Amino acid sequence: MGKYKLLALDMDGTLLNDDHEISLETTKWIHKASQEGIHVCLSTGRAASSALPYGQELGLKTPMVTVNGSEVWKSPRELWRRHLLDKEMIRQMKEIADEADSWFWAYTTEGLFNTERWPASLEGFEWLKFGYNTENDELRHEILIKLQNLGGLEITNSSPTNLEINPQGISKESGVKEVCGLLGITMEEVVAVGDSLNDLAVIQAVGLGVAMGNAQQTVKEAADLVVASNNEDGIVEVIRDHILV
Repeated sequence: MGKYKLLALDMDGTLLNDDHEISLETTKWIHKASQEGIHVCLSTGRAASSALPYGQELGLKTPMVTVNGSEVWKSPRELWRRHLLDKEMIRQMKEIADEADSWFWAYTTEGLFNTERWPASLEGFEWLKFGYNTENDELRHEILIKLQNLGGLEITNSSPTNLEINPQGISKESGVKEVCGLLGITMEEVVAVGDSLNDLAVIQAVGLGVAMGNAQQTVKEAADLVVASNNEDGIVEVIRDHILV
């Protein structure tokens, strides 16, 4: 057995190709890693409900990090820990979106709300993550400044055109740390793979941080290793050349 025991995989732009599918070759190598005793953990900005089908497709029974670390699952259907955003913070973030006339969305434990469908009251919901999406770089920067002024928030992205907001200190890094605690391993024994700013902290914190070939430049610069893109089975390269060796 090599020195790595956990493979933490981002989903969109990493595990999934641009058609939102896991290639046969990637599936084959994930199965090989699992058979060799490597824990394979989905580490995603997605809600559990949209991550779970892919976990099932791969036959994973391992812990899972969803909503950028706001939820940690002991096993695919067993919640271990959940971190919520303050409702007042949600109200203020929506206000910023309205002022900027920006598309916005938010995950609750009940499901997704967005610009076109927003509840009359914030009460009665548990808020996990808030997000903005705009192609306008200047507008996105203005929103970012306002969010930074609010304080108490963890601000990342999952694509160059969005901003994703979690409670301060909550990230894929904090989520993967919790998973390590559950499995009795250290962060040094983890390989983390991703492509966006919501992967940055965990890539910097683990034994081997890997950026996909299609990753944002900041992520590539912070990673120990850059592999092929999500459409060219970069995950296969990670498992074949760096874990099962």
